[in-house]
Amino acid sequence: MQRDWQQLWQHAPVMVALVEERARPTPAQRSLQARIAAYRMHSLHDPQDTTREARAAFLAKFEREADPDGRLPEPERRRRAEAAKKAYFNALALKSARARQARAAGR
Repeated sequence: MQRDWQQLWQHAPVMVALVEERARPTPAQRSLQARIAAYRMHSLHDPQDTTREARAAFLAKFEREADPDGRLPEPERRRRAEAAKKAYFNALALKSARARQARAAGR
């Protein structure tokens, strides 16, 4: 029995390295794990229900930007918030296009 432990113990650094390697997934593995978890969650629950509060908070941000003091009538606040949201997403699209262009130029 003593000899078995000695033989196992000599391989301990290798075993520890394997466990540590397994404990730290690569970025690609983490992405796949997250994707699997999201698909699993959406297979069990309606995505509209699971994201309702987050979407409401996101849209409320644009309403606060459009009318920080809450003085505008509701229809006008919503119209301005919708315009602010469109500006936000168009700015994201522009950043994305510039990033793609920079990557293509670097090739």
